[in-house]
This record gives sequence, C-alpha cells and structure tokens, in this order.
Amino acid sequence: MNSVWVLSVLYFVLAGLLEIGGGYLVWLWFRDGRPWWVGSIGALLLIGYGIVPTFQPAHFGRVYAAYGGVFVWMSVLWGWWIDGKPPDRWDLVGAALCIAGVAVIMYAPRSA
Repeated sequence: MNSVWVLSVLYFVLAGLLEIGGGYLVWLWFRDGRPWWVGSIGALLLIGYGIVPTFQPAHFGRVYAAYGGVFVWMSVLWGWWIDGKPPDRWDLVGAALCIAGVAVIMYAPRSA
C-alpha cells in the first residue's frame, strides 16, 4: 500500500474525528445544556478540523468533495457507537456509496 495513500486516509479520519467530535460537543452544549467549556472544546476541535485537511496532497475542491463522503461514513459510525443508534441497511448502503465516491475522487489514477 502506498504510504501517501495511507497518510491521506489517516488525515481524513483525523479530520472526521475533529469535525464530528467538535460538532457533537457544541451540540451537547447548545442543545443539551452542558457547560460552556464543553462547547468551547468543541469549537477548538472544529478549528483543528479546518487545519488538518490542508495536509492532503490534492487541491481544496477535491479534498473537500471527498471528505464529504468520509464525513457521511464517520457520522453513521458515530451515531452507532457514541449515540447508540444503530444504522439501518439504507444508512449502510448510502455510506458505502459515499466511500466508493471518495475512492474515485481521491485515488483514481489520473494522467498528469
């Protein structure tokens, strides 16, 4: 497996954890009445999410288009593992389609 590809996937996963985790903490603060510092930590994580994708080797549009698919897949997993809401088959089919799109957008062979 190509080390650039592996690093790119790790950046996507890290960005997803930062965005979903940060958004979740802001959600808990704003919607569920958690302390202000919970929302503040969420905001800091969201700033980290804004930085991590800049390490991707591709250009902005490609990275963010592909990241949308990663976000869908990771959000389904977050809902299942953290919120305890298991996905149904259509959630899984949709997330799989998104990941297929990520693979095409980011890793399909291209001519120079």
